[in-house]
Amino acid sequence: MASMRVHELAKEFDMTSKELLDRLHEMKIPAKSHASMLADAYVDKIRKNLSPEIKQRAGKIDAEEAKQLAEEKAQEERKKAEEEANRRAAVEKERALREAERARREGGAPKGEARSEQPKHTPKKAPVSSGFEGLASQIESEKERVAREKAEARAKARAAKMAAEVAKKQAVEEALRSRGRKSSKPATQHKGPAPVLTPKKSSNFSSLLSQIESEKQRIEAQKAEQANKPKPERSERGGKKGERGGKKGKRGNVVQVVPELENQVQGEDRYAQMAVQAEKLQRDKVLAEARAAVAAANSHEGEGRRKKRKEKRQAEARERMEMEAIQKGLDPTLVLDDSVVEIPQGANVAKFAELLGVQPNDVIKRLFMLGQVLTLTQSMSDDLIELIADDMGRKVRVVSPEEEYAVVYHDSEEDLKPRPPVVTVMGHVDHGKTSLLDAIRHTGVAAGEAGGITQHIGASIVNIDGRQITFIDTPGHEAFTAMRARGAQVTDVIVLVVAADDGVMPQTIEAINHAKAADVPIVVAVNKIDKPGANPDRVRQELVEHGVIPEEWGGKNMFVEVSAKKKLHIDDLLETILLQADVLELKANPDAEASGYVIEANLDKGRGPVATVLIHRGTLHTGDTVVAGTSYGRVRALIDPRGNHVDSAGPADPVEILGLNSVPTAGDEFRVFEDERDARKLAEERALRARLAEQETKSHMSLDDLFSRIEEGKQTDLNLIVKADVQGSIEALRDAFEKMDQSEVRINIVHSAVGGITETDVTLAAASDAIIIGFNVRPTGKSKQQAEKEKVDIRLYRVIYQAIEDINAARVGLLSPDIVEEDTGIAEIRETFKVPKVGTIAGCYITDGELHRDDKVRIVRDGTVIFEGEIASLRRFKDDVKSVKQGYECGIGISGYQDLKVGDTIEGYIVKEVERTE
Repeated sequence: MASMRVHELAKEFDMTSKELLDRLHEMKIPAKSHASMLADAYVDKIRKNLSPEIKQRAGKIDAEEAKQLAEEKAQEERKKAEEEANRRAAVEKERALREAERARREGGAPKGEARSEQPKHTPKKAPVSSGFEGLASQIESEKERVAREKAEARAKARAAKMAAEVAKKQAVEEALRSRGRKSSKPATQHKGPAPVLTPKKSSNFSSLLSQIESEKQRIEAQKAEQANKPKPERSERGGKKGERGGKKGKRGNVVQVVPELENQVQGEDRYAQMAVQAEKLQRDKVLAEARAAVAAANSHEGEGRRKKRKEKRQAEARERMEMEAIQKGLDPTLVLDDSVVEIPQGANVAKFAELLGVQPNDVIKRLFMLGQVLTLTQSMSDDLIELIADDMGRKVRVVSPEEEYAVVYHDSEEDLKPRPPVVTVMGHVDHGKTSLLDAIRHTGVAAGEAGGITQHIGASIVNIDGRQITFIDTPGHEAFTAMRARGAQVTDVIVLVVAADDGVMPQTIEAINHAKAADVPIVVAVNKIDKPGANPDRVRQELVEHGVIPEEWGGKNMFVEVSAKKKLHIDDLLETILLQADVLELKANPDAEASGYVIEANLDKGRGPVATVLIHRGTLHTGDTVVAGTSYGRVRALIDPRGNHVDSAGPADPVEILGLNSVPTAGDEFRVFEDERDARKLAEERALRARLAEQETKSHMSLDDLFSRIEEGKQTDLNLIVKADVQGSIEALRDAFEKMDQSEVRINIVHSAVGGITETDVTLAAASDAIIIGFNVRPTGKSKQQAEKEKVDIRLYRVIYQAIEDINAARVGLLSPDIVEEDTGIAEIRETFKVPKVGTIAGCYITDGELHRDDKVRIVRDGTVIFEGEIASLRRFKDDVKSVKQGYECGIGISGYQDLKVGDTIEGYIVKEVERTE
């Protein structure tokens, strides 16, 4: 059953829309007007509730109509009887008149009658009559013939006109009857000399009456057919009412004699006027209802209700804006004040003047008076924006780019569903964070990290008793502050790992501060309790000094003593995490469009830009259009932490997404757009702003300017090009360089990107006299030969300690010996062989240099170093050899590494100490 509108249902129930709306309001069914749609369930409910009333009303109407029809039928019968009696009386009167005329003729002229009859019986007496009498009889007979023809012609014309009028319109049958009666009455009321009547004339009158009678019967049959049809009762009642009105008019105009043509025209005009009047009445009724509705809407009572609803909506909006401002850490009074103008951070003079609605010349004049000479396209600092706005008497609020593009979502309680907790493991370096996660996940992760230090944010999923927990491992080194802060922003519970034998360290304090700033509960895991010098109570005492108080001491933080190496009390830690998550009552809307944060991003040689995201709200599907910072694209694939391709990912799920056009910045918020054009527009606008800000903040310096500054003894710049495997490492290096003392030498990062060192990087370094810093990446293609040709210094590092120490040593001028890696040879793996009890042997071809058995080697895959170690065996055919030169094939076994694949590169090198000459 399809849905119905209110006026359709009202028509079915023979009710007005207003009556039905009143009944709907009584039944608590939402409907605002006659055009409102009613669902199937509501229609069934209305019919069920109104069925008794409709049946009762239909019964009353049927009884009234039956009574009315009976009265009309009795009236019709009476009228038929009267007409039949009048007709018979007229016929009898006509017959009596003809008998009287015949008797008068017989009594008034007996001789002539005898003469006229004598030729019939005695034809022999005809010649006796005189010529005058014969002429008179001829004249009389001729007069009778002419009168008879005229009467026949008049009767035929009258019958033709009546038949045409009956066929043209059914409503004039009463007028035809009245004309029939009028035509019969003058014959009975004629008092002059009687016309000459013949038996032919009486037959014509009888035929006319029979025609009228047959026409009446045909009209009655049509009425009966119309009454039997299932038509609305209103039209039939209206028609009968008109019929009664016609009869009444006929009775009132019996005496008046009107010509037939004039009567026909007047009848047509009258019915046309009746139709126009009915249409006008209907239109006036609709207009009256509309005016009444408008008057009710404009009444003071309606205005009061609308005003209250409007005030309620405004109050809810203000309360929502106030909550958003509090969540963002802003002053609610500034956000709610309509007179406050929001100015984007770093706005230029022209943008500032446009937002305030003033002339740019006024802003430039005030800046000039303050000693700041700026043009229209130059940016203004935050303090300068507030100072100029205060001088002009305007209230402004400087909006950061993050706040400008931030989106606050509001979900109803019905849409929210429980979601898994997101747990971040934080703590000082080498306190056992990754080992603890290894014990939880039962996977070996720490062994594959350089120096045993976590370099990236690793996200993983653990299922405990049917419940999911998402873990994020943050690095503990002091250079990775931004990565720890990013982990604290996207988490629900923080597990603070503190070594029982080491106590509270600087990165432990920093993790506590990040957790407090993000208002995230802390669960303390006291690790390494199996070591001899472990003292968990000392850890508790030191943490109390920083506001982390155990529950057993009256605080809010839960402590669990664990041992990641021996896997002690791991279950207690997981139960504590789930208990803390249950207290938080974590919920999210999985049916909305996905949004979340980028945890890490890198550039893969075969897959392109890869971003690891953590979904905060909604569900991310393959094929969705995503915007993350200045990057956008359509999701081509979703990969879970175990490396499996999935079709969708819900709240608190970490996944890798493929399909972005560029590498996003770690920490960017991502969200799904319905239209790819809107996503591209937003990403391009963000990229344009980022480029403009970078151009405005970067101090362009040529080589001539650099040499002149060195000669003058002024400040010296050290230009760097930083290339790394992931974005988080670049941020860590940038933060470490900014923390250095730059009073004598200023460090400028000319360019930073994710991926291997390319020829373009070497060209840029040669043009800007920069040093290339490579972190976990290698030179690709001919970039190494070009760097030797251009004499560009390339420094490659695997651990961040070494990079920071080298840059700091160069800055302060410490000329300690350089530890240099000298490349000896490069081998390309063309086939792998599995040897029992030995492992994987790589069948290699030496492409460059000479590879020795005692060389250290690194395994490079897609431009990224995946392993560093030593050669276990070096053979040609079946013989062990000390070295293999370029152009020869050999078999190489790597000590402690078996995951060799065809296409990998084995680079041999030796470590030398070279005395510095600079």
